[in-house]
Amino acid sequence: MENTQLNILALGREKAILEVVERLINSHEGWKATIATTEEEAVAAFQQQTFRIVFVCAGFSAAEEEALRQRLLKIDPAVTVTRHYGGGSGLLENEVLSILQKK
Repeated sequence: MENTQLNILALGREKAILEVVERLINSHEGWKATIATTEEEAVAAFQQQTFRIVFVCAGFSAAEEEALRQRLLKIDPAVTVTRHYGGGSGLLENEVLSILQKK
């Protein structure tokens, strides 16, 4: 049986918040988080590995989020870029599962 890892990129300006998001994602078997605090870090990570989901967290405006979405979609049209507002592990898990069900 194939064991595929779900790579998720979390981008935000608040490193402490990102570390919590990273821990929550990594607590799920088969899920792997990468975090970035700038758009350039996010794009560099995105160019080095495939991410199915990109969460835009605190500190990025709607305009910055949209610019990043367009930039990443040019690299990989299959990626889902979405805003993550926080709310704990249950909400994060439901967000991921909802995205995966839509694909």
